[in-house]
Amino acid sequence: QVQLVESGGGLVQAGGSLRLSCAASGRTFRNYAMGWFRQAPGKEREFVAAISWGGGTTVYADSVKGRFTLARNNAKNSVYLQMNSLKAEDTAVYYCAAGPRIERLWDEYNFWGQGTQVTVSS
Repeated sequence: QVQLVESGGGLVQAGGSLRLSCAASGRTFRNYAMGWFRQAPGKEREFVAAISWGGGTTVYADSVKGRFTLARNNAKNSVYLQMNSLKAEDTAVYYCAAGPRIERLWDEYNFWGQGTQVTVSS
């Protein structure tokens, strides 16, 4: 069992930056790939980025590639999503998730956090 808690969301102007964190409980954190998803009002949950259990592989949605960077620290049971050059269309609730492998499909992940709101003003 893995429990996830996101933090770091907030209100930022377009062009600004935010760093989201996801803290995990449980000794098995290092066994899981970690993903970030987001959901804007009235829209489906959307893949943002994912990282392998060891941190050696990362994948990004085309919409965030080159602007977002995902990293993990297994010693601290945490993953970090650095978001730069934010745009109004990045506004959403951001969720971290843990699963057995890197996947772009949200239903492939087993554990989810409660989400953190990111609002980008234009």
